[in-house]
Amino acid sequence: MSAKRFAMIMTGAAAFAMAASQPAFADDQNEEIESSAEMTKGEKELAKLLEGRVAGEPKSCIRTRLNDQFRVIDETAFVYGRGKTIYVQRTAHPERIDSFDVVISRRFNASQVCKQDIIETADRAIGFPTGNVFLVDFVPYTRVDDAKDAG
Repeated sequence: MSAKRFAMIMTGAAAFAMAASQPAFADDQNEEIESSAEMTKGEKELAKLLEGRVAGEPKSCIRTRLNDQFRVIDETAFVYGRGKTIYVQRTAHPERIDSFDVVISRRFNASQVCKQDIIETADRAIGFPTGNVFLVDFVPYTRVDDAKDAG
């Protein structure tokens, strides 16, 4: 094999290797499929919880009662309430949310949870502080009334 032919083959192989290493451009549909495949366990749990609900205007405070449900979804969100409307609190750093931690809330108003409230976490087993949670706006998700939509 001549040196010239060898150089052409190697140049072609290098070009192919570079092209293969570049990310492929995908259309929007493929990106959605890829992103849903990459959803974390917590994101999947939240998506299932929000099925049939629509997001409303974010609120800085929400009204709470003693019997309101509070749910922790690991590395994703806190969910307040039950029934027709629930409120999702993703926090400033949702990756720090851990269902093994105890949530300690210092509220400025006993009947509301607000994004200005001080939220701390502690290890459930030994009570050692594990961090602070910085709240953001609460997003309400309301169940869509199928009977109303059908009429």
